[in-house]
Amino acid sequence: MSPIELNKRQEDILQIVKENGPITGEHIAERLSLTRATLRPDLAILTMAGFLDARPRVGYFYSGKKTSVTLTDSINNLKVKDFHSGPVVVPETMTVYDAICFMFSEDVGTLFVVDKNEFLTGVLSRKDLLRTSIGTQDLNKIPVHIIMTRMPNISYCERSDSLVVAANKLIEREVDSLPVVETQEGGLTIVGRLTKTTITRAFLSLVQNV
Repeated sequence: MSPIELNKRQEDILQIVKENGPITGEHIAERLSLTRATLRPDLAILTMAGFLDARPRVGYFYSGKKTSVTLTDSINNLKVKDFHSGPVVVPETMTVYDAICFMFSEDVGTLFVVDKNEFLTGVLSRKDLLRTSIGTQDLNKIPVHIIMTRMPNISYCERSDSLVVAANKLIEREVDSLPVVETQEGGLTIVGRLTKTTITRAFLSLVQNV
């Protein structure tokens, strides 16, 4: 296994940190004319691989050490917290018709369903909604909690999980995305979503050459 190779943007980030560290992620993004969210995967990879050190409320430092981290090690160090996006959530009382409209307006393939306490209770996929829409039923009268996949038959991940663990769950359950949750007294609260596309983009960023 060969050591990790950096892409052009990651090389640019290293140069900026070498010349200006400590420097925050926001200031790095400004210098590259990009958003902080766009740089988050690159910064996570550079930190996990040992090129950068990060300190809360201070910023990023160039570590100055030669890394011998292999590609496999780098992949195993990628965490859900560095890559997940915001959740797309609907209440149990929403109708199937409104859920279909909401799914297309948000351009997602999965909706996460919560109860009145904002705890995760179910998941709605495109297949669930399509299956229900075929027939003569009035979609305005069917609440989503009737057709959703319920707990405990829902796969989910936590922010501290590795992307490899999350990827395995996606493959095993043959789903397009996972809710990212935090355990609270009384249930699970949703703090994000992790999709196949997000994981693929993260893994590809490790192997893209200049």
